[in-house]
Amino acid sequence: MGRLFGTDGVRGVANSELTPELAFKLGKAGAHVLSKKKGKPVVLIGKDTRISGDMLEDALSAGILAVGGNVIKVGVLPTPAVAYLVKYYQADVGVVISASHNPFEYNGIKFFNSEGFKLDDEIEDEIEDLILRDIDVNSHITGDKLGKCLEADDDALGIYVRYLAGTIDRRLDGLKLVLDCANGASYKAAELVYQSLGAEVSVIGNQPDGLNINDGCGSTHPERLQQEVIRKGAFMGLAYDGDADRLIAIDEKGRIIVGDKVICICAKMLKNAGELVDDKVTATVMSNLGFHKYIESMGCSVDVTSVGDRYVLESMINTGCVIGGEQSGHIIFLNHSTTGDGILSSLQLVRAVLESGKKPSELSDEITIYPQVLKNAKVKNENKTKYEKDPEIRAAIQKVEAEMEGRGRVLIRPSGTEPLVRVMLEGEDVDHITELAQELAKLLTKRFG
Repeated sequence: MGRLFGTDGVRGVANSELTPELAFKLGKAGAHVLSKKKGKPVVLIGKDTRISGDMLEDALSAGILAVGGNVIKVGVLPTPAVAYLVKYYQADVGVVISASHNPFEYNGIKFFNSEGFKLDDEIEDEIEDLILRDIDVNSHITGDKLGKCLEADDDALGIYVRYLAGTIDRRLDGLKLVLDCANGASYKAAELVYQSLGAEVSVIGNQPDGLNINDGCGSTHPERLQQEVIRKGAFMGLAYDGDADRLIAIDEKGRIIVGDKVICICAKMLKNAGELVDDKVTATVMSNLGFHKYIESMGCSVDVTSVGDRYVLESMINTGCVIGGEQSGHIIFLNHSTTGDGILSSLQLVRAVLESGKKPSELSDEITIYPQVLKNAKVKNENKTKYEKDPEIRAAIQKVEAEMEGRGRVLIRPSGTEPLVRVMLEGEDVDHITELAQELAKLLTKRFG
């Protein structure tokens, strides 16, 4: 059995890779590790709309109860709702059962600490070690030491909706918006938030049946939303993924506003309001060259991290940066949330557009997104990082960079899971950069394959 935790919890095909037995062990080990100093730890559990959610929730809960932990089940809610509510309910641990933007067959389990932050690698390693070494923690608890399921004192959904509505200080009366909830975790919350602010809301992707999450809808499939925005003459369209931690927006012309552009638009709003701490924005190495140029044109700088929202968040906590994210639309507003929140991001974007006095398309068109081409070089696992010191590869990269004359970018990085080196080029001419990327990938394969 290999490593359990990826960059975003434990994931796999439900009942095949992510089994009830594994969920039970995760419940036991997770509650044990995260609450060593607690008599009866309280674990808050939320989930998305996948058919496997009930099975995994019950197995996970059983594991927690078996080591003396108590459980609060808050039902179907976005991942960021659990990150918020774990603090509200003063729980010791938050758990989300979701596989985000993946198809319904998959599911996942990820943990939050009592402050609503994702777990440190060291804690994940400790949980994982207990499971992989088959150490049965607290296996003999009986009687009144067993845990129980607690009733949530308040309406968890309502608490989360009121919190989100309070993150912008204006009404949206009569504003025509179309929401796509991906038949996922936001299918109730998103509509309630915008209705509470007075917006005129139309919603698609809000009929989950356990099987249709992310199926031709949501942030990974915005085509229908684009059509609906034009058909209804809406101000904007807002699409979330299955667990609602991502946002992809649609302007009034039906065009996609990608995550990099959303971050730029919101960063400019924060700077104008004097809220952009140290004039810094955080992004990953995959952020677009056009993103960097726009942020720099504002007189601001970009802190660059490895790919993955956890690395974005770590950097933001260290620097005090208040906004950061990824092209995928996973955006963190650290003044409001401890994780990416699609609904929160959409509210901030709507606020930014309204405060600018411009149309969404006008703001979007201010930011040039350069074409990106990604090619994979097949290499041997033991050779994945050798290109960094290889004179021939370094010379080839320098030649490509010189050829693009500052109007493009080369990024080469090893895959974290496969025997591949990924070659990404950005530039103005997509055909030209495709040819250059293919040549670099072939050279890498020749040298290290």
